[in-house]
Amino acid sequence: MTDTTPTSKSPLPDQEAVIEAIRQVFDPEIPVNIYDLGLIYHIEINDDATIDIQMTLTTPNCPVAELIPVQVAGKVKELDGVVDVRVSLVWEPAWTQDRMSEDAKLILDMQGGVMPKPQQLFNISTPTQRKSSEDRRH
Repeated sequence: MTDTTPTSKSPLPDQEAVIEAIRQVFDPEIPVNIYDLGLIYHIEINDDATIDIQMTLTTPNCPVAELIPVQVAGKVKELDGVVDVRVSLVWEPAWTQDRMSEDAKLILDMQGGVMPKPQQLFNISTPTQRKSSEDRRH
């Protein structure tokens, strides 16, 4: 009988390979990948072939809050040698535009500018804006 147990397992991906996988994930509202947006806070590649990722979103009210972490886990899990990926959403420290790469700032034409508020990025109106809009209709 022949032993079919693999004699060596695939080597673990390095940090750069994990980052490149994460760079394939985009927020559908923003034309920049989530790594360059600065949404990834921590990546840990464990000896047991699991990867732990801590990330945040631009706002807790992000309409794709459930989708993006699943996409991150899926892309990273496609890498050779990865057994499991755990993605945790964290809210501290809060995300700011300072976490964005220079490339992301250029893409969003924000070099030296001001990041739009989440309400502007996601067309979320505040109670004051809704009241003002209702007043104009009457």
